[in-house]
Amino acid sequence: MTPKERAITAFNLGTPDMVPTLELEFQLEEEMFGRTYATENLKPENFYKLGEKDREKELFSLAEFMTHVFTELEYSIIPGPYIELTGTPFWRDSIISDELKTIFKYLKEMNGERLMLAFHGDGTYSIPDGNGMYDFAYKMVDAPEELKEHAEKMADKAIERNKLLMESGVECLLLCSDYCYNSGPFLSPENFGEFIQPYLYKIIKSARENGQYTIKHTDGNIMPILNQMVDCKPHALHSIDPMAGVDIREVKRLVGDKVCLIGNVHCAAIQTGTEEEVVASAEYCLTHAKPGGGYIFSTSNCPFKGMPLERYNLVRSVWKRMRDY
Repeated sequence: MTPKERAITAFNLGTPDMVPTLELEFQLEEEMFGRTYATENLKPENFYKLGEKDREKELFSLAEFMTHVFTELEYSIIPGPYIELTGTPFWRDSIISDELKTIFKYLKEMNGERLMLAFHGDGTYSIPDGNGMYDFAYKMVDAPEELKEHAEKMADKAIERNKLLMESGVECLLLCSDYCYNSGPFLSPENFGEFIQPYLYKIIKSARENGQYTIKHTDGNIMPILNQMVDCKPHALHSIDPMAGVDIREVKRLVGDKVCLIGNVHCAAIQTGTEEEVVASAEYCLTHAKPGGGYIFSTSNCPFKGMPLERYNLVRSVWKRMRDY
């Protein structure tokens, strides 16, 4: 099977020839491959000083490098890119920039049907910052319809953008609004069902109608809202966060017949734990989530800047040892 075929099989709760793997971001590209995604010429202050042909060359070079990175890592999905040519993160734009379309075009040309292309596609409320939390709490009581009206607008904007992403070759949407702390959701299950769940459902329904796959990401303890998220019918849930006490064995038992699971390899252990703890976490995930299919191997967050590369390679070595069905 191709890496993309493995992901599709897992998304559809089937059993591929081996457990697919991916990460929502891979931030150790310089440590592993000797260069960054955002070279000097791809920084906003430099990029638009280049001539048109030179800008095109830089975007081609980025797509070429990303193809190399994710092919070597054996991922099923290419996430990103996460550079900010306009000075504004791409996933917050209400439209798809020409530069992003060009990168997607090159990535599709270079990878064909071998790898799936993914990008941010959420449009639901996430955990507000400190000041925003007070405002959000007051509005739930004083102006709930205002919150719902804004939620509807955010969802509609995301749906419009996701259709444009599909036209540009993006087959998988990373729905990355965070809902949970380690202690649980920032909203009660009842309020989650009022202010977030209907709009998440709407975004995912539209994506499915477009033929796009969806990965719903949130860190933290998802257990109080697990069923509500699954009822929105995403193809997969990420990150199944062990640092919040979420056990992939239990999640697999509860909803493994309804949704593909991604993640649960303990990022804190990778960063500061022993090698034995890292291996044990990776082995636990594969032992309990692999059987019966519907699982994609990954960390519980991403290989972030500062994570020791040798530790991430240790995680990957466990996957290589245990990935075959």
